[in-house]
Amino acid sequence: MDPGEKALEQLYRERYARFRDGLATVTGSYDTAHDIVQDAFAHALVKRKGFRGEGSLEGWVWRIAFRLAVKERGRGARGLDAAEPTVVDPQRDPELAAALQQLPARKRLIVFLHYFADLSYGEIAEMTGVSLGTVKSRIHRGRLALRALLADRMELFRG
Repeated sequence: MDPGEKALEQLYRERYARFRDGLATVTGSYDTAHDIVQDAFAHALVKRKGFRGEGSLEGWVWRIAFRLAVKERGRGARGLDAAEPTVVDPQRDPELAAALQQLPARKRLIVFLHYFADLSYGEIAEMTGVSLGTVKSRIHRGRLALRALLADRMELFRG
């Protein structure tokens, strides 16, 4: 087993759940996300010599997985414009699911990747190809928008 293969195996073992949970928000299904994670790592394994080390290995695999997830959605658009992240189980918290759906798709994607996939700002920037400042701004603005959309609900917890 070469070093690239070992690194991918370790990444898979340590981060599988993060990949699956993050991609489920794009695909709408944990089962489909599981399949995409499998495909993304298989692709990365085959193409590992093509990883030039310009970013992190995890970011490279995220980009592969994200492209596969968007392709699975069957959208005509590509990249951030094609992602329509959604809460996988909206019945758990319908108010939050509805509020999240009101965010613009690009902002929603970045909010989902941070809060649902637990990715850092840097990981999101690397995965999506947007600047770190843009990621920070979209998360901040997304949080403010959600706070406003859920204001009535928040009052219940304060009082």
